[in-house]
Amino acid sequence: QVQLVESGGGLVQAGGSLRLSCAASGSTFNNYVAGWFRQAPGKEREFVATTRWSGVGTRYADSVKGRFTISRDNAKNTVYLQMNSLRPDDTAVYYCAASDVGWLSAWSAHYNSWGQGTQVTVSS
Repeated sequence: QVQLVESGGGLVQAGGSLRLSCAASGSTFNNYVAGWFRQAPGKEREFVATTRWSGVGTRYADSVKGRFTISRDNAKNTVYLQMNSLRPDDTAVYYCAASDVGWLSAWSAHYNSWGQGTQVTVSS
């Protein structure tokens, strides 16, 4: 079982930037995929981005392409989400998740470990 702890959320003005971190522990991650999801009030949880813990490959939701970047530091077992050009509709609780399915899935049901979430609020 993987334990995940997010940090880095906060309040930012539209057009600003934030970097979220997700520290992982409890397992080896060579075959894992790490993803970010978000959930706004009254809406379903939606996929944001995902990357492999080892090797290459990333995938993004269309709504964040060109603005968000997912990356990882394997030495620190940490995955990051750099968020630039933030918009009010990016406001949500952001969750880090880990999956052992082996591919860059955007389906939350494929992710079996979740962090507690971190709030991101973008003011207009």
